[in-house]
Amino acid sequence: MKKYISIVTVFLTIGMAGCKKDYLDQEVNPNLPSVTTPQYTLAGAEASSAAILPLDYPEYAEWGGIWCFSGSYTPDAQFQEFAVSITVPPQPNDAWGDLYRNLTNYNNLQVSSESVPADANFEAIAMIMKAFDFEQLVDNYNNVPYTQAFQPSTILFPGYDTGQFIYNDLVKQLDAAIALISKSGASAINPGTSDIIYGGNMANWQIFANTLKLRLAIRQSNLSTNAAQADLASTASIGYIGVSTEADCQPGYTDALGKENPFYAIYGFDQNGNPAAGYETQRSNIVASNLMKSLNDPRDSAYYKTVSGAINALQLGNPANASNAISSPLGPGLLKSPSQPEPIFSAYESLFLQAEAAARGWIPGSASAFYNAAITASFNAVNAQGSVTTYLAQASVAYPVAGTLDQQVKAIITQKYISLNSLFNLEAYNEFRRTGYPVLPQNPASQDPAAVSQTLPVRIPYPLSELNTNTTNLAKQGDINIFTSKIFWAK
Repeated sequence: MKKYISIVTVFLTIGMAGCKKDYLDQEVNPNLPSVTTPQYTLAGAEASSAAILPLDYPEYAEWGGIWCFSGSYTPDAQFQEFAVSITVPPQPNDAWGDLYRNLTNYNNLQVSSESVPADANFEAIAMIMKAFDFEQLVDNYNNVPYTQAFQPSTILFPGYDTGQFIYNDLVKQLDAAIALISKSGASAINPGTSDIIYGGNMANWQIFANTLKLRLAIRQSNLSTNAAQADLASTASIGYIGVSTEADCQPGYTDALGKENPFYAIYGFDQNGNPAAGYETQRSNIVASNLMKSLNDPRDSAYYKTVSGAINALQLGNPANASNAISSPLGPGLLKSPSQPEPIFSAYESLFLQAEAAARGWIPGSASAFYNAAITASFNAVNAQGSVTTYLAQASVAYPVAGTLDQQVKAIITQKYISLNSLFNLEAYNEFRRTGYPVLPQNPASQDPAAVSQTLPVRIPYPLSELNTNTTNLAKQGDINIFTSKIFWAK
């Protein structure tokens, strides 16, 4: 692992110290890459993928009732007031720029490996992670450059493809990557420790790809035509992520400047025990906390630190929000150690996907068993101080085996929302937008008197960089309203 830590250090130190987005770049010109190896390119790209998840999606935790701006600090007014605009800073964190830079690195790896049969495993991983990144782009922005991306020498201003077209093509790319791994077999170089997610276990990469395909199918459950769902049977034998095949990034995070786990570096503590900026500014939200309280859920004290023996949560935009001295920050189940692995695709999310797919009749298996296993995996992941058996036995939690499909989906998404708390804020908000669940005990909308709406945003705007550099193609997307311009799969 040590031979790759220098790459990770460069990315994380620059990015998290100054919030500069250049830390994801590996090449200045993607058509004239510097001399490198597939091993170094893969390790660096995977490290960047791990850093994007905690860095770029805090607004979804705030809007979704998971986090709240601290009462001790002046919040980003546009976020708290739901006044986010393409032309008014501060905009949401640069998921657009970060993802496209990361995609450029994976695309370079894919292209450079295509002509070298021995590098087929690197090519396949690049294809899978491109699908992982492009799904995030669609889930944030809907229509984005896809077929015309990565061609700066011939296409300076790439056109946009629809979100549904991209989703459909991602399924094809994932199938192709799964097939490539099988076809190459032992004749291909194993990435080994340069693969800081699975350590070169290519069977696990096939499982990851298949689970991502299941997520694409579930995400389109509201549509009458769902190509991803129709294709599930073609790779059913691969299986899906479980506890032993969870995707975690671990390049050798340690308690040293620039080498910490990225979530811990942003929301935990520095080498002297001083709280990081994210730890100070993000506090527990009354919406998620009260939902867990209503279900006697012991994960509450894993996600949020108790203060004087209680979770003291805040309400987004409430002028009376308490100071940091008495409000609850992020808890010990999330901030275990600066050397903790960074989760990319958790076992509990996969199991919830399987539970819903089984409930819909899309895959074989017991939806109830998948549901119970998902909650158990979530309890274990955050070291919840309570009995999962006792929790599952409650009528308010037990899977409604005899219920309607809607009642079953409601139970699954409620528990999924709780389980995704803080580590997977984009996915939690995606599922809320897709299903309307969970039914929350309070309205998560901002209580700020200056809030422009009591309706939650359904998306973020395109970045200012597109307005400045790709104006014509951006204009073809129409007028984007963050309250009404839904992602194609949203309810």
